[in-house]
Amino acid sequence: MSAEIIKEAPAMSLPLYSAAQSRELDRRAIATGTPGYALMQRAGEASFQFLRSHWPEATRIVVLVGRGNNGGDGYVLARLAWAQNLDVLLLTVGEHELLKGEVAEAASDATRARVPEASWTGSLPAADLYVDALFGTGLNRPPSGDFPAAIDALNASGKPVLALDIPSGLIADTGHAPGAVVQASATITFIALKAGLLTGRGPALTGPLHLDALGLPATLGYDISPLARQLDVSQLSGWLPRRPRDAHKGSHGHVLVVGGNHGMAGAVALAGEAALRAGAGLVSVATRPEHLMMLNARRPELMCHGIGRAADLAPLLARADVIVLGPGLGQDAWAAALYGAVLDCGKPLVLDADGLNLLAQQPDSRGERILTPHPGEAARLLGTTTIAIQTDRFAAVRSLQERFGGTAILKGAGSLIATADAIHLCPWGNPGMASGGMGDLLAGIIGALRAQGLGPDDAACAGVMVHAKAGDDAALVAGERGLMATDLLPFLQQRVNP
Repeated sequence: MSAEIIKEAPAMSLPLYSAAQSRELDRRAIATGTPGYALMQRAGEASFQFLRSHWPEATRIVVLVGRGNNGGDGYVLARLAWAQNLDVLLLTVGEHELLKGEVAEAASDATRARVPEASWTGSLPAADLYVDALFGTGLNRPPSGDFPAAIDALNASGKPVLALDIPSGLIADTGHAPGAVVQASATITFIALKAGLLTGRGPALTGPLHLDALGLPATLGYDISPLARQLDVSQLSGWLPRRPRDAHKGSHGHVLVVGGNHGMAGAVALAGEAALRAGAGLVSVATRPEHLMMLNARRPELMCHGIGRAADLAPLLARADVIVLGPGLGQDAWAAALYGAVLDCGKPLVLDADGLNLLAQQPDSRGERILTPHPGEAARLLGTTTIAIQTDRFAAVRSLQERFGGTAILKGAGSLIATADAIHLCPWGNPGMASGGMGDLLAGIIGALRAQGLGPDDAACAGVMVHAKAGDDAALVAGERGLMATDLLPFLQQRVNP
């Protein structure tokens, strides 16, 4: 399941900061009267309390420290653990002869307290629990020197690892790990959430994620525009209020799903059924004529139409409020003709799957549409590689929005939604959703929410959230492995009725 983010107080749309922004928050805290070493002591105390609450039986603790402020947090934690009569060893990695500032102060306090200390010599001492205090948010390159071996030993230990602020080796701004990286059992981060913890490799590496603000006010960053904002479930009730008692099917919009080339009827079926479950009043499907019997038998509530040529789409486009274009569409002449007809009609559009691949072949920029690529489709749209997309997902989703207009979604762990003025992150969803048909569901959900009156930005954010939460609901019932797209459908209906 997705990592649980435990916050000190509930908040809507939590800000997610870059490393530079996090350092600015630190600077402001110090400038307003909280000494840097006091912050380090608070971080060490919060980490030690978290450690004791999660691993109360651990008595042998090895704290791996680097020479930066992250190492300073580790020195404080080790001193506090030693004061509680735990069996503690400080294991220094890298050069520690020239410690400066608060780190030097923390190291001196640990030495005065007689905390046992040793240097890394190539092997990891036995422990019940390891603490990763090697690198903080300042790292922007692969670890080098002794650090890769120490990180590999941590990951191979078979014991729990608590990461302080961020798993060492993970890039705070992007969620990319260019080299050796700690696989944490849990992570406690300080003052503010770092964006890279929640997307890319971040969710797989952090374990359960705990935010401790160290007693600093949320207003500290009042004038800082965060790198992104994390969606909050409480937003759904504002986007999806209770319906009026005199509502009728015409009140909730008409979605047209266009796609389903030879052998791909299932894609439009999933998108159409998801649109129904997400509350669209009417859902039509335009597909290959040979698919009509199957679609009518599967879901009679769908209004299915056989389309032999693009001209046949005209009356369906005229009646629709929103078009979902792309599920199972293909890229042959039939697909290209339907694609062109839909674009020419100018209706609100959700573009998915082969619709995105056709856009990559004929790039344009339009305001009234929502793009829903996975990393591979995003790479084709931006003329790059999937690896490049995943290296900086925030930059990729912003580029998609700027180049193609409208609202852009970059699917994956920590899905991102880029509007003209912000990036939003969805922390939910699970690995079981990496299976065929899940993207078709998402496209149908977003189309339905758009048809019910949500603007494109809100429909994209709400749709991604509903989809991810329904996936988590379904996985709770039977597990992640073997999860199918159709398993989400009952939970979709629950999630659009908050």
